[in-house]
Amino acid sequence: MSGPIAPGSIDPHDFLALDALLDDEDKLLRDTVRRFVSDRILPDVAAWFEAGEFPREIAKEMGALGLLGMHLEGYGCAGTTAVQYGLACTELEAGDSGARSFASVQGSLCMFPIWAFGSEDQKARWLPGMAAGDLIGCFGLTEADSGSDPSSMRTSARRDGEDWVLNGSKMWITNGGIADVAIIWAKTDDGVRGFVVPTDTPGFGANDIPHKLSLRASVTSELVLDDVRLPADAVLPGVVGMKGPLSCLNEARFGIAFGVVGAARACYEAALAYAGERSQFGRPIAGFQLTQQKLVDMMVAVNRGMLVALHLGRMKDAGTLTSTHVSFGKLDNVRMALDVARSARGVLGANGITLEYPVIRHMNNLESVYTYEGTNEIHTLILGHAITGENAFS
Repeated sequence: MSGPIAPGSIDPHDFLALDALLDDEDKLLRDTVRRFVSDRILPDVAAWFEAGEFPREIAKEMGALGLLGMHLEGYGCAGTTAVQYGLACTELEAGDSGARSFASVQGSLCMFPIWAFGSEDQKARWLPGMAAGDLIGCFGLTEADSGSDPSSMRTSARRDGEDWVLNGSKMWITNGGIADVAIIWAKTDDGVRGFVVPTDTPGFGANDIPHKLSLRASVTSELVLDDVRLPADAVLPGVVGMKGPLSCLNEARFGIAFGVVGAARACYEAALAYAGERSQFGRPIAGFQLTQQKLVDMMVAVNRGMLVALHLGRMKDAGTLTSTHVSFGKLDNVRMALDVARSARGVLGANGITLEYPVIRHMNNLESVYTYEGTNEIHTLILGHAITGENAFS
């Protein structure tokens, strides 16, 4: 039988001692990314959020650390484990969802399809520069009228001699306005195909989306393709159909399951510190029962979320992870993080709505993460199909 826990023997920042589940390489990578976030993201991210910008030089700094396409092998990529990639996502999103989104889009949505489905020439041309952060990518799947049902896209690609000609538009595209290359998914006579499109190609345009109140430290754009002419070798040769874009989304959703734990952790830690410093009625508010309940609920949620993420990471490294498992992580960890952020905002009171603290920024960002790369409802139906065998999509 276990005895009573001595006061001070529990680390409130790692209540379940989850560090013990990581090996030395995992911890070294995590701590390296955490220092990068502390030194280069946190001092300025509130200003970036307020200004609605993402500094392009951060991309090269991420590349220098090996964070871009880090879970891929060769072509300048680090070739880390899935768990290590996930831990990097956790630390980046503890800084800001925009930082994790940049790395996720670059590595999982843009580099991954070239790596998995591209020709050797495409891989050699694009991947080394993208891994270094010298070239920035974006992923064009979502359209204004085609979100949760991407197969209903209207963007098309037709043959004209040896060339391809693309027409259409894409919406809500992270990195769109700063990208050097776009992975565009379009309907062809043979099915949905992916195209590697240099953004300086005539007919390609990007318009940044204004007035965002979420993911402000991130570039979000509309892409317009007006008779964009591409050579025959611009198409990704290794995949036809929705398997292509959906496999990319699965890679990115895996990173989200880890990343949002970082955002939730940052909110919990801000609330815990604030509750210990803020005094009312002659004592810190951390001493009041209702505040302790909120802090405990947040702590339990963050630890549970990291356990889920680590388990998914071990499964991915073992080759047993399925897209349905990833939906479990995306669904539960994102809604967990949003609940933690909202609770933390309440603990901070009026201070919770200022950018002097990270909570409102994370809370607003998580509203986007809750929706993108599969809404909460879509992942619910994926899991419902998995456990009942009944397809509720149609």
